Amino acid sequence: MAVPKKRTSKSKKNKRKTVWKAKAIKQSLNAISLANLQKYEDTKTN
Repeated sequence: MAVPKKRTSKSKKNKRKTVWKAKAIKQSLNAISLANLQKYEDTKTN
């Protein structure tokens, strides 16, 4: 079983977490904008 050799520092952990959260926020904003665009196109064609 793999075991980490040393404890990860709090700052390193927080940096990784913020990068992960930033990616998630970017993806969610992109999904919302695509959904709004689709909704706009649906109302435009009808």
